[in-house]
Amino acid sequence: MPHNMCVSPPETVMSNSRSLVAALVLVCAVAAPAIAQDRPVAGRIKVSTGSAFIVREGAQLPAQLGQVVFESDGLRTGADGKIGITLSDDTRLSLGPNSELKLEQFKFAPADSAFGLALKFVKGAATYVSGRIAKLAPDSIKLETPAAIIGVRGTTLAINVVPAE
Repeated sequence: MPHNMCVSPPETVMSNSRSLVAALVLVCAVAAPAIAQDRPVAGRIKVSTGSAFIVREGAQLPAQLGQVVFESDGLRTGADGKIGITLSDDTRLSLGPNSELKLEQFKFAPADSAFGLALKFVKGAATYVSGRIAKLAPDSIKLETPAAIIGVRGTTLAINVVPAE
């Protein structure tokens, strides 16, 4: 071995590796919520039973009461699942078993006269009860199913999307 080469004992190398991994985990834990916070908060989960999930950036997260729902999140239920959310403008959405929808757009800023709600009903049964966006800017709401786009003028409706066979 050359005289000018320094070799660290294995304990030091392992300790430094553990410190590096711990620091990386801490950075990821702090950064993930900050990244999610960049998207507008659309509402909160009010009801969640059985297999009910938020689909966020490709990950399926178990839905929990009070959990925040962001613009561009999806909602999905399994065979025994039900989920209900209330959006910031008091719009209410409920999904029955084996259902899915995507919150493609949510904008509710009355001070700036900025409104928008776009929901894509993918499959299953859902109910929609309009909130303040429908009263203030009804033309800014779009409800989409695989077969139709629905304009809303302040209403309650039930939707059942049956996948094409």
